[in-house]
Amino acid sequence: VKISVRNLEPTKVKLTVTVDPEEFNPYLDNARKEIAKQVNVPGFRKGHVPGKIIDQRIGFGAVAGEAVNNGVPELYSKALEEKGIRPMAQPEIDVQEVPESAKDETKLKFVATVERRPDIELPEIDGMEIEVAKAEITDEDINNRLEALRQRFGTLVGVDRPAAKGDYANIDLTAEIDGEVVDSQEGVSYELGSETMLDGLDEALEGLSAGEETTFEGTLEAGEHEGEKAQVKVKVNSVKAEELPELDDDFASEASEFDTLDELKEDLKKAASQDAEGRQATAARDAFIAKLEEGLEIPVPKGVKAEMVEQQLKGVTADPANATKEQKAEAEETVEKELRDQMVLDVLAEKLDVKVSQSDVFNFLASIAQQYGMDPNAFIQAIMRNGQLGSAVQEVGRSKGLLAGMRAVTFKSEGETLDLSAFLGEAAEDEEAESVEAASAAAAVADELASEE
Repeated sequence: VKISVRNLEPTKVKLTVTVDPEEFNPYLDNARKEIAKQVNVPGFRKGHVPGKIIDQRIGFGAVAGEAVNNGVPELYSKALEEKGIRPMAQPEIDVQEVPESAKDETKLKFVATVERRPDIELPEIDGMEIEVAKAEITDEDINNRLEALRQRFGTLVGVDRPAAKGDYANIDLTAEIDGEVVDSQEGVSYELGSETMLDGLDEALEGLSAGEETTFEGTLEAGEHEGEKAQVKVKVNSVKAEELPELDDDFASEASEFDTLDELKEDLKKAASQDAEGRQATAARDAFIAKLEEGLEIPVPKGVKAEMVEQQLKGVTADPANATKEQKAEAEETVEKELRDQMVLDVLAEKLDVKVSQSDVFNFLASIAQQYGMDPNAFIQAIMRNGQLGSAVQEVGRSKGLLAGMRAVTFKSEGETLDLSAFLGEAAEDEEAESVEAASAAAAVADELASEE
């Protein structure tokens, strides 16, 4: 097999593969055998028809077509491996020359154009030191947790006054465009100041009492009129305020297993400390990846980027074509970073000679299924059915490579060496879902695969 490579872009190549007859003949022979199993030829048992008879009865063109369909993907994969090309997308294949008869000396020739991972030269990680911000907790952290717990035990009480920020209003909404009602909702409970519905709703509601109504202009955010301006009439049915329990020992015993408020605060402090350490581990991960990419120009494949940006925008707007410049710019920035990080972690895993076992992948997928409340076996079968197993293998390889790389460097905070073994220990390598990287990897794969279901 003769392979020539032409670089079209830093992330795109064209491979021209020419296959000598003696190398293509085994594919022709296998094609004849497969065809022989499917046809009936008088005088021959099914599956035992000689190749020459198949060529005569079925036609060499059909044999060659079957051989090309089966052979080109395999020959393409071998060409990638021989030339050290890491594809980032499916190739465009153009079969240019095929022999027309068994005696034709024409060589099989095809061209494959594919987006590839660019060449990336990572720095040596031996002896690398990385500074990470100190994991700190403040009184505000404790108070925020205490307030969140307090709100869980709060009650809503009706009030006879105008609605204010933080109140809950029961409202009716009617949206009109050019005098025609396009949407209406009744009995909706809405927290003033949450900004979770229409733009302008908070301003319209503030100061209204039960039984009062007003009209404002808002942009519809869902339905067939999404993005259009509408006149929105809102009526307040009732106003309720949140009544919170007193912070005392009685509250502590009701809201937790502790008898006193001081004991509850101490427990919340421990939880806040653990969260702070987790955030520090995440910061260490981000700092490590940033260090690997420091000073590197890493181009991203344009086609892969475009597809990912479109998927990103679908999570923001129903029609990506109508996305704003700001939304498109944000999506592009997010996707470019994600692609660069993925490519760098792939190179790191190869550099560290990371091995991914079948149990690694299955444990990883089972952990995702558990997070999303799915049956692990059904989830894994769905992934295999959808041809997504390769993506899962890549994610596990990146995660293992990241953990191995982070274990090889020294993280410091204010001059002291950090102990991240709780996040980077051997157990974390085997239990992908519990590593600092697996959380984001799991979300990425799960979101993609959940949409397939």
